[in-house]
Amino acid sequence: MALIEFLGYTSALIIGVSLGLIGGGGSILAVPVLAYLFYIDEKTATAYSLFIVGFSALVGGLKQYLKGYVDWKTAVVFGIPAIIGVSIIRKFVIPILPNTFFSINDFEFTRRMAMFGLFAVLMIPAGLSMLKSEKTASKSDVVKYNYPLILIEGILVGAITGLIGAGGGFLIIPALVILANIEIKRAIGTSLIIIAVKSLSGFFIGDAFSMDIDWAFLFTFTVVSLIGIFIGSHLSSYIKGQKLKKGFGYFIFVMAVFIFYMEFFI
Repeated sequence: MALIEFLGYTSALIIGVSLGLIGGGGSILAVPVLAYLFYIDEKTATAYSLFIVGFSALVGGLKQYLKGYVDWKTAVVFGIPAIIGVSIIRKFVIPILPNTFFSINDFEFTRRMAMFGLFAVLMIPAGLSMLKSEKTASKSDVVKYNYPLILIEGILVGAITGLIGAGGGFLIIPALVILANIEIKRAIGTSLIIIAVKSLSGFFIGDAFSMDIDWAFLFTFTVVSLIGIFIGSHLSSYIKGQKLKKGFGYFIFVMAVFIFYMEFFI
């Protein structure tokens, strides 16, 4: 195994450990790892990330369900428009994006720049969400839905997921708290189920049957990440997650700058 490949699978393990330790965030590193350590192109990297993020979120979501932190009705109400959004993007939009959007003299603005540039920009709010302290204030037991806003938010989050291959928990959790009046722990558990369903739907509807998938690699990467989740879950009993969460938030900022530099200056 080449050193760069070893680093790639080690990163997959770290992604899982971070998910197990702090409950989220790690999956946003899947696309950079696939692109820069395994040299996978932007369309395939975002597709693979949907699969990896989907299964990772499914494991986390089922764990939250066993603790009673999943609101299934909310998952359906928010999840359906999200599935529609991600499926439209992966099935119809991604395939027709041109390799080069425009050029100015010797500079070409490519599809890769657009997708990874958007990814880097959206890593900023993701990092900020990791720096915020968890609010313990509880919401009412009565869940009230703002259906028009949930529909718009769901489609928007699904579209973003389809474009960049990340779960979008940093967008979903505040939406559930604000638009569905759900307390934070249930919002986190419910968001994992939504992320799992929409990510896997986007992959299987938009990519699995329209591109050549290296299933052996994809399963290996996913299994290594899942092993990391169980390791992180075990370690979470001994390590305080809040400080790690903030440190990971700063690391996401560094990765955002790195991606932007790699795509626009290298």
